[in-house]
Amino acid sequence: MSLWRRQSGQRGEELAVAYLQRQGYRVQQQNYRCRRGEIDIIAWDGAILVFVEVKTKGQTAFGVPQAMVHQQKQQKIVSAAMTYVQQQAIQGVALRFDVVAVTLRPRGTPEITHIPAAFSPSGYFSY
Repeated sequence: MSLWRRQSGQRGEELAVAYLQRQGYRVQQQNYRCRRGEIDIIAWDGAILVFVEVKTKGQTAFGVPQAMVHQQKQQKIVSAAMTYVQQQAIQGVALRFDVVAVTLRPRGTPEITHIPAAFSPSGYFSY
């Protein structure tokens, strides 16, 4: 991964955390990793535990950042989320999967698009 991609991804996550906190979310953890995948941000939106995927791009000529959260990526996020729920022994809590898309502009304010409930787990799962 190039240095620019790593730095822009990190900057996007910082912007996403600040944005979510301004919206009243309580960030529980960042960059959760397990064998099944990774989750950029885990936060509480009231009584709902939210797993947030952050996608950052420098321009949108080839599509918006949120379009990069394809079905295979969604499945990995859901799988990692279920591992987190089991590890933390979380029960009886509503779960949600959000996407925060960040577009970094060379000269100007970054554009942040938050998509609550961007996707749902497919198939049956229990926790």
